[in-house]
Amino acid sequence: MMKKLDDKQISKVKEIFKEIGGWIICIVIAIILALLIKYFILTPTVVKQESMYPTLEEDQRLILSRIGRTFKKLPKRGDIITFEAPTETYRSRENTDISNPVAIYEEKDRNLFEKFNYYVLEIGKISYIKRVIGLPGEHVQIKNGKVYINEEELEEDYLQPGIVTDNSDGIFADIIVPEGTVFAMGDNRNSSVDCRAFGCIPLEKIEGKVLFRFWPLNEFGGVNK
Repeated sequence: MMKKLDDKQISKVKEIFKEIGGWIICIVIAIILALLIKYFILTPTVVKQESMYPTLEEDQRLILSRIGRTFKKLPKRGDIITFEAPTETYRSRENTDISNPVAIYEEKDRNLFEKFNYYVLEIGKISYIKRVIGLPGEHVQIKNGKVYINEEELEEDYLQPGIVTDNSDGIFADIIVPEGTVFAMGDNRNSSVDCRAFGCIPLEKIEGKVLFRFWPLNEFGGVNK
């Protein structure tokens, strides 16, 4: 037969459960706060592409600001941003309305759990990291190996010497950037799949702006603009 607990023992068991409950509540609150900060304010990320070389190299760690997304504010020219990869990476001229040069995103049907994983935890989500070149209403042209904004050549000191900007793999070489979007390219122009190939990025698909690099430690700090 089981021995009946006396009042003192029952009180101690209650105290233990109360303490465990307190820890569980603290852990849950900490997780919720971490997720809120990650989604709305700041989040770390790892560079997994060579398209921003030499400004950024593979496996470097960055901190992104989510403030622009939270308050629906477009980034500025020169900002390095991350955004959700478009559904169609390369667009064909035959199937594209060049007067509406916006990247295509086909929304999938997702349940609540799948949306949480994809948009909050970002599991299974592919993102690109590029530099903002053109802003809404601007005339972006790529010609003679250079970039022109409203007919004026864009100074790009962040590019390696000798880098030529061509448009051999894309169709968006002479466009007006639509409202609510940006035109972005990688600094490593010859190894970057970007808006030249798939079109401008809508504000709602921009995930964050690079604030600073925290790894490796010998390159800790802001990134070249």
